[in-house]
Amino acid sequence: MASRRAGAWIALATALLALAPPVAQAAVGPAVNVIPAPLSVTPSADAAPVAVTEGETIFAPRGDAGARRTAEQFAALALRTRGLSLKVAAGDPPPGGGPAIVLQRRAGLPDEAYALDVADGQARIAATGDAGLYYGAVTLWQLLTADGGRGPAALAPVRIEDRPQFAWRGLMIDSARHFQSAAEIEQVIDWMSLHKLNVLHWHLVDDQGWRLQIRKYPRLTQVGAWRMPPPGSPDALRGRKGPIPYGGFYTQDQVREVVAYAAARHVSIVPEIEMPGHAVSALLAYPQFGAGAPPPREAQTQWGGFPYVYAANNEALGFLEDVLTEVMELFPGRYIHVGGDEVAHERWNAAPQAQARLHALGQTDPAALQADLTRRIAAFLDAHGRRLVGWDEILGGELPADATVMSWHGIDGAMAAAAKGHDAVLAPAPWLYFDNGQSNDPKDPLGRGVMITLRDVYGFNPRPATLPAEAASHLLGLQGNLWTEHIRTFDQLQAMAFPRAAAVAEVAWSAPERRDWTDFMRRLPAQFARYASLGLKANPAALDVVASAEPASGGGATVSLTAQSGVGEIRYTTDGAEPTPAAARYDAPFTAPLPGKVRAALFLDGVRLGPIADAQLDAASIRRRGSHQLRLCNQKLTLNLEGPPGPDKLTRTYMVNPQDACWIYPGADLTGIERLSVGFARLPFNFGFDAGHNSVVLHPPRGPGGELEVRQDTCLSDPIAVTALPAGPVGGRATLSVPLPARSGRHDLCFTFTASGFDPVLALDWVQLAPPGPAEAAASHGR
Repeated sequence: MASRRAGAWIALATALLALAPPVAQAAVGPAVNVIPAPLSVTPSADAAPVAVTEGETIFAPRGDAGARRTAEQFAALALRTRGLSLKVAAGDPPPGGGPAIVLQRRAGLPDEAYALDVADGQARIAATGDAGLYYGAVTLWQLLTADGGRGPAALAPVRIEDRPQFAWRGLMIDSARHFQSAAEIEQVIDWMSLHKLNVLHWHLVDDQGWRLQIRKYPRLTQVGAWRMPPPGSPDALRGRKGPIPYGGFYTQDQVREVVAYAAARHVSIVPEIEMPGHAVSALLAYPQFGAGAPPPREAQTQWGGFPYVYAANNEALGFLEDVLTEVMELFPGRYIHVGGDEVAHERWNAAPQAQARLHALGQTDPAALQADLTRRIAAFLDAHGRRLVGWDEILGGELPADATVMSWHGIDGAMAAAAKGHDAVLAPAPWLYFDNGQSNDPKDPLGRGVMITLRDVYGFNPRPATLPAEAASHLLGLQGNLWTEHIRTFDQLQAMAFPRAAAVAEVAWSAPERRDWTDFMRRLPAQFARYASLGLKANPAALDVVASAEPASGGGATVSLTAQSGVGEIRYTTDGAEPTPAAARYDAPFTAPLPGKVRAALFLDGVRLGPIADAQLDAASIRRRGSHQLRLCNQKLTLNLEGPPGPDKLTRTYMVNPQDACWIYPGADLTGIERLSVGFARLPFNFGFDAGHNSVVLHPPRGPGGELEVRQDTCLSDPIAVTALPAGPVGGRATLSVPLPARSGRHDLCFTFTASGFDPVLALDWVQLAPPGPAEAAASHGR
């Protein structure tokens, strides 16, 4: 569902984020280095610290299988992340005490609540439920690893009482667009549980792939689980006998193992089986269950929305009920997600059986057929003791009272659901859509070009003042959504999910008065150290400093430094030395000599938060801009796309709008510039969109091969330079050298590629302004 009306949402994203209130700086009590922040923290000033050393014992109540499992999980974590080998024993510690970690039951607490006492040589975790014991152990593990070290640790005495704000604290993983192995899903479950996230929404079915084995319908995975990527795309692989299909699926045995693995970590899995739309992969396998002609095979290889839907007849309903019967056998949880979004209702207008059903319902709007299907599926699930969940489009018809609505249209869907008496889960675009990028760094993972930073996620308020009390009472919680059209690898998935999932965890778990952005940033370096010890490849963009430079009027370079977090201070050097808290503080752009090097880092309370940024400056680099530093002329669809490897075996990423090949270099200093160079690539086109839509712009070519056109100040003016494009293959890269008429001063430069169609996608890679003389030779530096 990353395609879900993406154009409209991306166009609104910047305006919506600008209207959002700044992250509240709450008045919080004593802090501990734990994410999410606990409800109550009381330092025990009169108690002795607790030393956790090699061979210490974890005691679990005798005969208590849940406590024993938690003790063993804690011991495994301590060994992996701290290098400590701890013992597990049944019963209570011996009289007289001694160092120990003790798990115990206490009646009367909510299932996920716990109390942790660290004092006088022992750490005691008390809870009523298994989940509470586990979360208490997670908090103790975070205290144990707060310093990022290995070996024995000394824990300050403290009492923590904690419980979650929301019952649904989730992460959605899209395995349909790009496939993750069962082992990788289990890794995600591990990481979720260590953030006290408790719902994995598993998106198993979409147009591009069917990932779940259904024994009654084997072609769903024989056919629907595999697609042939377009030539030149990063997914396109070749074997000895030709192209290799992309795909994969989970056997029912694998699913049972994943479900059991999640349950042992107190994560419930909510499977999603899309209906009645997003059905291409199913209808390629069983076209008899579709309305109208079957989809073409190439629809499965494209990103976008498609009009193919299930038929509105009893045969299709029976097929879906058969599928859900097997789904319910695999997933014992209460909720089953049925999608329900972006349905092309008009597809039923030409289907006689659909029209007959519509007439029988006494309706004329084909949208009533979706409402009818949703009611019938909800009744089927209810008869089996399950509850239906669907995206907020299911509100278009009358729903059973126990249907749950997942709101991705802001919080409006949640309010509309509550007004009708339905529970709701918040999963709004763009704030909680983790396929959006986190920075403009070209090394960042692929995804959409709208930037949703860690601070944006942390600042999301699930209970704004405008939310009526009735709606608040129906709000189950929230989740982050990771759509994977452009997230091909597991490394990319990790970097897109974390640390933003940590922000979701704190928003969903911690009470509002315990949330504080500056304090969260203060706790983040320790969290990154934990990530490293777990092998989790999180994205450090929130801790980064970004340097940008341009020619200074009096010579040298004007350097600007930014940090997206908005906390702490940036310290920098220009002599190659490592920045320290005593280095120059950045307050405003400054002039640096050429050639030169600027090194900078973000500090808070005298502690460096993130990595050191290194910027090499010379006459060429300060006049060079990559596509991520340029501005797309048309931002209704912005994508960070990966190109295939070049001769250097390295892939590159390109910020593009495949519906409009146009970029702006803002404020280019053209004084003395007689020539510029442009690098570009031809990327595979695999997008499904309406070429006649008003957001789609095709720039007509002058010649058969197309051109690069350069305009000054506005994209509507006559070009100041036009250069024919050389012929080249899909996936190929090329460089253009473009002479410019003499200009002076700063001007916006507009670059457009002309073509007779959108295939291939013409993607600008970089622009290099080349002044005459020796600097011109430097223009090719770094190509």
